[in-house]
Amino acid sequence: MSKVMQYHGCRSHIKDRSKATELEDKFDLLVDSNDVILERVGILLDEAAGVNKNQQPILPAGMQLPKTIVSSWNRKGGESHRTKSETFRLLHAKNITRPQLKFREKIDNSNTPFVPKLFVKPNALKPLPEALAKSRRERKERPEDLDVPAALADFLHQQRTQQTEQDMFAHPYQYELEHFVPPDEALEKPQLQMYRPVEDTPCHFISTLDELVELNEKLVSCKEFAVDLEHHSYRSFLGLTCLMQISTRMEDFIIDTLELRSDMYILNEAFTDPAIVKVLHGADSDVEWLQKDFGLYLVNMFDTHQAARLLNLGRHSLDHLLKLYCHVETDKRYQLADWRIRPLPEEMIQYARDDTHYLLYIYDKVREALWERGNGQPTQLQVVWQRSKDICLKKYIKPIFSEDTYLELYRRQKKHLNTQQLTAFKLLFAWRDKMARQEDESTGYVLPNHMLLKIAEELPKEPQGIIACCNPIPPLVRQQINEMHLLIQQAREMPLLKSETATAVKKKGSLPNPERLENHLFGPHDNSRVPLDDIQNLSALEPAPVLECGSLFSDSEGEMDGTRILPNSTCLVATATISIFSEPDVDEGNEKNLTVAQQKAQRIMESFENPFRMYLPSEQNPAHISQSAKFDPSSKIYEISNRWKLMSQAQLQKEAKEEAKKKAVQQRAAREQVQKECKATAENIVSVRQQAVQEQASKKRERITSEPGTETPKQEKKRPKGSQQPEEQEMPKQFTPFDYSKSNFKVFAGNSKSKQSSQFDPAKQAHTGKKFSGANKLQHPAGNKSMSYLAGKSDRGSRHSWPKR
Repeated sequence: MSKVMQYHGCRSHIKDRSKATELEDKFDLLVDSNDVILERVGILLDEAAGVNKNQQPILPAGMQLPKTIVSSWNRKGGESHRTKSETFRLLHAKNITRPQLKFREKIDNSNTPFVPKLFVKPNALKPLPEALAKSRRERKERPEDLDVPAALADFLHQQRTQQTEQDMFAHPYQYELEHFVPPDEALEKPQLQMYRPVEDTPCHFISTLDELVELNEKLVSCKEFAVDLEHHSYRSFLGLTCLMQISTRMEDFIIDTLELRSDMYILNEAFTDPAIVKVLHGADSDVEWLQKDFGLYLVNMFDTHQAARLLNLGRHSLDHLLKLYCHVETDKRYQLADWRIRPLPEEMIQYARDDTHYLLYIYDKVREALWERGNGQPTQLQVVWQRSKDICLKKYIKPIFSEDTYLELYRRQKKHLNTQQLTAFKLLFAWRDKMARQEDESTGYVLPNHMLLKIAEELPKEPQGIIACCNPIPPLVRQQINEMHLLIQQAREMPLLKSETATAVKKKGSLPNPERLENHLFGPHDNSRVPLDDIQNLSALEPAPVLECGSLFSDSEGEMDGTRILPNSTCLVATATISIFSEPDVDEGNEKNLTVAQQKAQRIMESFENPFRMYLPSEQNPAHISQSAKFDPSSKIYEISNRWKLMSQAQLQKEAKEEAKKKAVQQRAAREQVQKECKATAENIVSVRQQAVQEQASKKRERITSEPGTETPKQEKKRPKGSQQPEEQEMPKQFTPFDYSKSNFKVFAGNSKSKQSSQFDPAKQAHTGKKFSGANKLQHPAGNKSMSYLAGKSDRGSRHSWPKR
């Protein structure tokens, strides 16, 4: 601990303290030391995250201003031993003029396919497509497309004229590459040619058209040359190729491609010459950058990265090959520097030069190793040439935005978002793509992925919440904060449900209803488990026949109604079952017709039912069992027979079938009996309307003819439900209408009700139940006052006839 504290410049007097206050003092020292160390960590993290960025452009160590020491942790004695490369800070300069503003042709960030920039095709075996050759001429004749990027103008012109040229999007040198054969010299054992020292090799910085033409003439006369590119992708949507390094055996060239961007196509004369070998390392990206920015293509290219892979060198980087073959160490930290800086510092020029200066010697060394590995045969060399040719056939493809592009990033994050969060993620992703294309900035500059996911997860209600999710705050986020806030508000208005899209992203092709199925035999193509709600929509699928409603039994009388069940009713659908263990419907004579699977299943079932089957004689080869042993209590057969009552499997099956037949006969008989009873009941039952008419008629007769001593006819009393069997019920008399001429008209005067019979009548007592309390109310005259109004008089009960409970 004392050494660690000394290393960080803290007090380290732990050993010198007295024992009385040893623990407290040591604890205070540790707290102070931790504070100093954590403060240093925080400063370094802020520096790495870009919070405390230096506003000055990137400068190498020799051009930087001397720094003053502000913290205690960097008071080191070895300050003088710090090298220049240690102080180089790989940050993107803020005050560099955007080189895109000087380009003659506008950068095409449109959401359209990439059209090759080639309009002249040197070293052609197949002529250039007419559409590419005349597109540049016609573009000048279309004034409406002058302010539109070239590729987009051609695309719009095709849409206007309804002419689609398939050759426009093809690889211009595809025919030449497919018919390319490496020269014989490249397939022989190479003669090693040592590289010249860097100090003795001239280096030319090319920034004018005349110098570029002169370079092209030199390259055409060479047999081989090495090529490398320096690219910048942070402050451009599609990226910029900022520098090209070319090295021959005698000279090094560094080309300012930002200045000569529109004239680089001149080099196609050397780049596409099949007699000249172009040596690159890791050319996968370089091939696409050459096509995208300059319209340059490669024919006869050798990739030393593919050769290193074939040689199984363990590490395949150029840095490793330089150490292995040339004993040169390069500082790869310059690889991430901002190559848009002009003028280029000396350190960056030296780094760029080293990438190609030694590459031709490495080309000779790996060819020699491949020749030896192939035992003097060119087979290994041919493999590398073929792989390099496949890389040359690659086509640059522009990033095309679609509605589902966000799903690729969402899958990589491996986080589950609900409906609102996923909508915010989708809207912000589309906004970021639109801003990046419009401002020609990378999506990482507009809004990095982790900030995009953070905002989508948090769904801030206020603009300040969006800013709080970003550290550091991207400039375009601060500028467009209101638009982003509106997008998040739009996402918050979505209904909060479990997102079906999110689950589909995690597992493509999932079932529409991912429920836990009880039947393990269910499969994705099994239509027997179609949800009931989807039966109406699935016209192509035909489920099992639907039950008929209105029929208790499945015989013909159920068809009298004729109405089929509605779609929302219960639907009988067949389910998947295992039928191999069910008893086969085979007679005794046809048991040999069982399939092999059914025979195996039968044996398994027999072993479950009869644990002592192994002791029984087989049916094919019956063994002799003495009859006396069956009745001898001391014998094993007697014990087994009496204890388990074992019988042959054939007898058991026979008895089981007989029992099943008996049960089926009994069930059929019971069913017929119940059916007959229901028919009889249906014939004897009086309809509800007839019962109501009979009851009304009986009441009217009671009111007219009710006198002391008279009785209500027993036939007219209400039939109690379920009190008698259907065969004991009496048929009601035929209905006759009531003759009102014999009625007592005083009933309609409203002054009193008809006199009740003094004799107790059980028939009338049955009618005074709760069911007909409303009918009793109708017999009394309606008073002038409301039934709910209670007058404050004592005689209210005697003056008005209130209904009895």
